[in-house]
Amino acid sequence: MRWRATDRLVAAALLLATAGITLWQNTRVAVLWDLSYLLDSAWRFSLGQVPYREIPFAHAPLTFLLHAGLIRIFGRVYMPHVWCAALEAGIATVLTWRILGGLAAAQPGVSRPSRLWSLLLALPLVFVGIYGIYPHPIYDSDAALAVLLGLYLLQKAEAGDSGPTAFAAGAVCVLPLFFKQNIGLAFLAPVLAYGAVGVIRAAKQKQDSAQWRWLLTGVVAGLLIALALLQSWAGLRNYFYWTVTFAAQRRLPGVALLMGTYWQHSLLWTIPAALAGAALLRWNRLRRRDLDVAAALMLAAPFLWVLLSLPFTTDADERADQLLGLWPHLLLLSALLAITNLRPRVLARGRLFPALVPWILLATIHGAFLSQQLWGSTYAMWPLLMLLLWGLLQPVRRMVGPLAIVISATLVVCGAAYSMSLERLDYIHRDGPVMRASQPALRGMATPGAALPQLEGLVARTNAEIPRDDGVLLIPGEVPFFFATGRVPRFPILLFDPATDPYSPQQTLVQARSHDIRWLIVSRNPQLAQPALSNLDAIVSLLETDFELQRSINGYDIYRRKDRDAATQ
Repeated sequence: MRWRATDRLVAAALLLATAGITLWQNTRVAVLWDLSYLLDSAWRFSLGQVPYREIPFAHAPLTFLLHAGLIRIFGRVYMPHVWCAALEAGIATVLTWRILGGLAAAQPGVSRPSRLWSLLLALPLVFVGIYGIYPHPIYDSDAALAVLLGLYLLQKAEAGDSGPTAFAAGAVCVLPLFFKQNIGLAFLAPVLAYGAVGVIRAAKQKQDSAQWRWLLTGVVAGLLIALALLQSWAGLRNYFYWTVTFAAQRRLPGVALLMGTYWQHSLLWTIPAALAGAALLRWNRLRRRDLDVAAALMLAAPFLWVLLSLPFTTDADERADQLLGLWPHLLLLSALLAITNLRPRVLARGRLFPALVPWILLATIHGAFLSQQLWGSTYAMWPLLMLLLWGLLQPVRRMVGPLAIVISATLVVCGAAYSMSLERLDYIHRDGPVMRASQPALRGMATPGAALPQLEGLVARTNAEIPRDDGVLLIPGEVPFFFATGRVPRFPILLFDPATDPYSPQQTLVQARSHDIRWLIVSRNPQLAQPALSNLDAIVSLLETDFELQRSINGYDIYRRKDRDAATQ
């Protein structure tokens, strides 16, 4: 779809509005647990420490390398990382809008209202875009942006029959795999299937398959380049052990847990209502207006229920559950549509992208669910859901306008309420007034409660009393201590979390000794509502055989290593 003058204005408005919401969210809350992992890991990578080969690391590298690059450019300054997230959020919303417009243009009889409906579906992303609900830089959101860029290029390549664009699309489709493993793999596999179907169809119809061969070549080239770089940097064996074997052991859920997404009582009425509405529209051959309206109400009922119940639901958790309850409903309907798109008659004519993109989106979303299922993993996936929604609207073209208005209004209002309530971040304490950081490295960081003043007090005390070359270990490591102080991390891991900590308590003690850790800092008033590891007390108790309490300050106990001979007695 070509850019018009008005399109540039719309794109600028969407980008600025989405980025503005992300920036505003960052003035209200800071999840120190996640920020510490990002910032301290990026800091140690910027110093030349190599993950996978030298230190355990369970996540794909690109997000951390991106922010390591920001540290090298701007130094240890917090706000460039937030600006990066805001810019990414705006770009993701614009890309989603352009993909929606391309899907509208691929339909016969596209009109100006169709462009309007695609814009309406993009509007909720101002509030629930990739960084609207969770506002800090993180790998899921970066992977979602890479997925959107790949989809945009795939759509553009098929629409323009451009070999170089198809090659670029294939190469870009590899990127999500190195932002987040589960998302990237779940995306890349159906993209390969999409390319293979294109080659087969071209052969059957005796058409030129160069575009599809360019696409598959781009995927292969992207993978080979990425693997060669990983081999020279960290070693492929090391990389696959930590990001595949170890990560799967710690994070991969069982089938029953994953399928729990669809064990919702609301589906007992929402799915039958939607199917009845679609059937009524299909069978209303005389196009009676009253039957069309009745069908539209059936299709819109789940959205209207969520929207109309909002004023009567005061509990933020219940509001979030009602909104997220739309996900399994829409995923099931999209699966039914994707199955119908596999009919030979559908695949034999027109563009493949509109027919097969639901499969790509469904696979990618369920790949994201492997991390934290429905409640935890949807925060970065809303753009993909909006793309699925457009596919669901196409079979009911006569009522696309009213349905798009209802859907957009519901997701704008309820999505804004969900985003602003910070309900997704209920795993941290958010009591008390918002406090703002004053340390140079942390300036711009803000969050409710005492967490930031306590962190800044710790930074000031350690800068004054602990020699800069002494090794320091933080437990559980929930604050960006090394980023704030500029000290070199010596302990192999930074965060005591089941997904990142490969050590038993005894192994932790051994590692502390072998890496010459002289100081132990234990958080006694963590921001996390619940400890991530159940055996933190056991770890600290064992470390106390080598360390003695030096002093307690607000929120932290600071231990100093005992004399080596005394510690080994």
